Amino acid sequence: MKEQEEISRYRKAAAFLPVRLRKLAETLPKEGQTTAEEFRLRTGRPMTVLLPEGETCPWPSEPPVEPEELETLCDLGAEFSRYAAAETLREGFLPVRGGFRIGFCGSAVMKGGVCTNLMDLSSADLRIAREKLGVAEELCQRLLSGGEINSTLLLSPPGGGKTTLLRDLIRCVSQRGFRVGLADERGEVAVCYRGKPQMDVGPCTDVLDGCPKAIAIPMLLRTMNPQIVAADEITAEEDIRAMTMAAGCGVKLLATVHAANAAELTQKPLYARLLETKVFRRVVCIRRTAAGRSYGLEELL
Repeated sequence: MKEQEEISRYRKAAAFLPVRLRKLAETLPKEGQTTAEEFRLRTGRPMTVLLPEGETCPWPSEPPVEPEELETLCDLGAEFSRYAAAETLREGFLPVRGGFRIGFCGSAVMKGGVCTNLMDLSSADLRIAREKLGVAEELCQRLLSGGEINSTLLLSPPGGGKTTLLRDLIRCVSQRGFRVGLADERGEVAVCYRGKPQMDVGPCTDVLDGCPKAIAIPMLLRTMNPQIVAADEITAEEDIRAMTMAAGCGVKLLATVHAANAAELTQKPLYARLLETKVFRRVVCIRRTAAGRSYGLEELL
């Protein structure tokens, strides 16, 4: 049953590809369909697939991706209404039904120092969103061992599974009755489509989608009375200021950071300043092993 569900997710994502590329995608062996993470399309090169072991080209002898196929992919993702999708498209991505996401590169149209559109699309990344329900269950029990959760950072290098773990951790604490305010700036956690989360983030979670974290966190505090605020990828000083302010209001925090471990945080000025705030009490280090991912919990001094 699990294999069929994974293949179904793969094929639902492939349905957004132009017809020629969709037919190619359907020829990938089943073991690839169950684990594939992304389709990568680059003008002038054959389509590739990102698997856990790396990016591969299963169809090297096939004709390369044409610019028109990237335009078709964009139209399919936007449901043939690029105007309605302009807000996210100018940020370089489209959230699409089913919980998938398409990222684009091309020629940026700049006005007043701001990207207002993308023209002449040159590459695309169709992410095959997969839920991993239950991966955070044991971790959640450890975090709640005292009956209350402490503010916690989830750490791993890029592609290590931070967002997947954060999503399921949010679901777990939400199912236990905690009110969670999710600042989903890039739409990658809840993956809202027309206001409805495409991923399970729990019954007590309120999602503010597509809003910068520095703005979203104060808005959630003012409007939704959360007990926990969650955010994916702390990347700027203003994110830290917003989280510090939230902590000062008695709210607990769950957030992700690109780092292999707590020691690495101290080597980066932005994250060193984050540690200085003493807002976060714990870190979870995500590690890949032969048996899968493991989650190491550490206390911060």
